[in-house]
Amino acid sequence: MSQSENPYASFGTVAQAGVNERADFIRKTYLHLGGAVVAFVLLQAAIFSSGIAENISKTLLGGQWGWLIVLGAFMIVSGIARAMASSATSLGVQYAGLALYVVAEAIIFVPLLYFAQRMEDARNVEIIGPAAIITLVVFAGLTAVVFMTAKDFSFLRGFLSIAGIGALGLILCSIIFGFSLGIIFVWAMVLLLCGYILYDTSNVMLHYHTTQYVAAALALFASLATLFWYILQLVMEYAGND
Repeated sequence: MSQSENPYASFGTVAQAGVNERADFIRKTYLHLGGAVVAFVLLQAAIFSSGIAENISKTLLGGQWGWLIVLGAFMIVSGIARAMASSATSLGVQYAGLALYVVAEAIIFVPLLYFAQRMEDARNVEIIGPAAIITLVVFAGLTAVVFMTAKDFSFLRGFLSIAGIGALGLILCSIIFGFSLGIIFVWAMVLLLCGYILYDTSNVMLHYHTTQYVAAALALFASLATLFWYILQLVMEYAGND
């Protein structure tokens, strides 16, 4: 892509930036990531305290094709949100894209969190809290690996793309044909998401431009949220077997 085609070409990448500029980018990126996480938690608290979580869950999971339609809509919305967050013309559009993505994630998480909460009540065990802590610890550990090694994990891109497409195909088949993917698939997805976090973090630190901190926060939040999705399923599975 030429400089005239790339709206960010006039800005240096993070890897090319000076120490202060790089530090400012990292600070803004992780502050926005933290803000996205807090907003997600507050949205879930509002949904569950209002008593509409059950209705949302039944609506999203209603009918044979309900969840398939929801996933398709989520993919479309997330694509729009990412494009908005990458806007080079308006900071307001970038924030709107991040907000849209957080809201979409909050909605699609409701059924899983609803069933996790019901399991907590029925079995008198903690599920959501431990899953969140495990997710944050894993995310922090992988982030530390990237920061300490300064390694470029872009070589993972091909594998992650192929594995991601394969996983999506299995998920779609499981919905259409009604079979369970099982605990091995969930473990495989956790490992895949770990790879995505390494890739996304190094990509943000090395290849993003210094003004793209909102888009960077969205990319990291997407990987973090998806990792939480599968770790929560793992905790539910093992809690259910106790």
